[in-house]
Amino acid sequence: MNALRQLGFLKLNLRPERATPEHEHRVIELFRNRAELKKAYGGLEEETYRLKDLVKQQEAATQRAQDMLAELEARLSTNDTAYATLTFYQLRRLWQCGRELIQQFARRQAAESQVAAAHGLSEEAAALVANLESELLKLTRFWHYFKRKSVERRLHGAQAAAAAASAAFTDKQRELESVNLEELPGFPGLSLDARRAINLAAIAYAEVLCARLHVIQEPLLTMAREATGRRSAADVYGSPKECVLLMAQISRAQRLLESRVGLTEEIRAHTERLKPAVSYRGASDTCPTSDSLAAAAEAVPHVPNVLAEDTWDLFRVLLR
Repeated sequence: MNALRQLGFLKLNLRPERATPEHEHRVIELFRNRAELKKAYGGLEEETYRLKDLVKQQEAATQRAQDMLAELEARLSTNDTAYATLTFYQLRRLWQCGRELIQQFARRQAAESQVAAAHGLSEEAAALVANLESELLKLTRFWHYFKRKSVERRLHGAQAAAAAASAAFTDKQRELESVNLEELPGFPGLSLDARRAINLAAIAYAEVLCARLHVIQEPLLTMAREATGRRSAADVYGSPKECVLLMAQISRAQRLLESRVGLTEEIRAHTERLKPAVSYRGASDTCPTSDSLAAAAEAVPHVPNVLAEDTWDLFRVLLR
């Protein structure tokens, strides 16, 4: 019994050792990393499926393009269909030419409007700086100390504003130059009145282009619209001889569209005729209603309601 008491100091710890905080932290980190890896793997799977789908779409588009190219080669290889095919694509080009001319005109009008506004702000800022500098030169007496300090603070602010206005003016000039290089600068900040004026001028330009085509006997505008609506050429332009004659008319029509002789006066005349007729659905709308142009269009022979008929894809050009 005494021997057992002597061994009483021996205690057996049968419970597992408690994990240290460092060990618990490592376990938590492992679970967190596992969850993040699982999430990343799921994201990669989704991206893989998306890319595979894009590849399939691209393959289908490539196949369609190859089929169209093969069809085009077949049509151009024989006289019976070659002339009609050339006529078809020249008519499409005629329509595209009108659209590009109006688009270029609208972009240039927008850029010029912004240049004029930026130039006005730059001149106002420069005039304010000059006035403050002149006022500061007159404040030479000792009792002008506080007023001179006030003018100096105003002058520093005006100089900073003038520098910013000058930089903005330079940027707008560059945007105007980029229009001639066929770039597509944005035109944020144009006022509602400015966008309406530009759109009205673009509509007038579309009417001018339509009126110019009237001297040609063939209804090229209608034919160009129909060709643009087709995906492939059709044998609807007559014999090879008739196609050659029609292509000559198309070439003449394109020269008429691109001519700048009297263009400014023609656009101005059509714009002045449209101004009193146009109306807008809402106070913030920039495009007039097509109904308001109907009566104005009827007043001029051989000019359609270009807005209602979306002539030259006009709605793609107008500023919103």
